[in-house]
Amino acid sequence: MTQSQRFAGQVAVVTGGVSGIGFAVASRLVAEGARLAVWDVNAAALADMSARLGSQVHTVALDLTDADAVQAAAASTVAALGRLDVLVASAGITGPNATTWDYPVDDWKRVMDVNINGVFYSDRAVVPHMLANDYGRIVNIASVAGKEGNPNASAYSTSKAAVIGLTKSLGKELAKTGVRVNCVTPAAVRTPIFEQMSQQHIDFMLSKIPIGRFGTVEEVASLICWLASAEASFSTGAVFDISGGRATY
Repeated sequence: MTQSQRFAGQVAVVTGGVSGIGFAVASRLVAEGARLAVWDVNAAALADMSARLGSQVHTVALDLTDADAVQAAAASTVAALGRLDVLVASAGITGPNATTWDYPVDDWKRVMDVNINGVFYSDRAVVPHMLANDYGRIVNIASVAGKEGNPNASAYSTSKAAVIGLTKSLGKELAKTGVRVNCVTPAAVRTPIFEQMSQQHIDFMLSKIPIGRFGTVEEVASLICWLASAEASFSTGAVFDISGGRATY
């Protein structure tokens, strides 16, 4: 079976693309013909992206919580690659596991800054470039935790609920244009982000998944790449579960 070339001639940006779901998405986008830009805080990991993907990749090392840096990243991507068609906003952190009343305030602010402000800044920066061509696909990565609220993960759950709200608002604002905005709410997928979690919390997440296993990054990337493609033309402001049966609404 030959690889689809759904993204031939398109430019895709993946935030947090050096590992986990972001890297799986980046790999598939390149395999399907996209020219790729990766925005990530990890400069060392960005340095070997081209070698890992076997393709020329435009990389931008930046702090996604810096709105001006994100605006500059969008401009540099368009300058380097000529256009901007797809954004997959996958950068995120979990924060510590603690009850809400014991949650450290500085950690709360950091989770909000990365997980919702970073997504907002990224979405905000790419929309004008997409409107210039009357075409675009934005896929924000939320979490089933944003729908259900995980105990001992109030900052993470709240930030991902906010991503869902942002997606719905932006999708409606752009509905009469050629730009579509959707989000994905995975249940737990085993990625390096697990290193930020306690084993107790990992066990809790697994216990909530009826299929009885964690998802794979390839399974989530498949859904994301459909939403990032021209095929996803009649969906916007929507929330797509990929949760092994966990999601109840």
